[in-house]
Amino acid sequence: MELKEILAISGQPGLYKYVAQSARGVIVESLLDGRRMNASANARVSALSEISMFTEGDDIALADVFTRIYAHTGGQPAIDPKSSPEALKAAFAEVLPEYDRDRVHVSDIKKCFAWYNLLVKVGFTEFKLPTEETEESGVEK
Repeated sequence: MELKEILAISGQPGLYKYVAQSARGVIVESLLDGRRMNASANARVSALSEISMFTEGDDIALADVFTRIYAHTGGQPAIDPKSSPEALKAAFAEVLPEYDRDRVHVSDIKKCFAWYNLLVKVGFTEFKLPTEETEESGVEK
């Protein structure tokens, strides 16, 4: 399973694995409980490989943020996303000191840590972007 196959669906908790295309959208499987469902064509579905975080310089891919968290925690789960806003901001600043404090909200930080913890729980250890793999094989984007 690769990060490009992991989806976030607006209005739905947790993360989902892409299973197949359907006539009315995409079929996904919850990473939380393994249940399959149809994400309708008008649902806002985002692949984690396409999401990035605001920094004071260039935006950083969520995959790179997850890699930093993984290195910081030694592969263990990160801070509980239900922690106080101050604790979440402090923990996020340790991992990504250059994050844009005006545009990255506590809700974004909570989501980042919740998603990271879920991915580690289901066995993710590498958070590569698809473009890195295609560049290595000599295929242009």
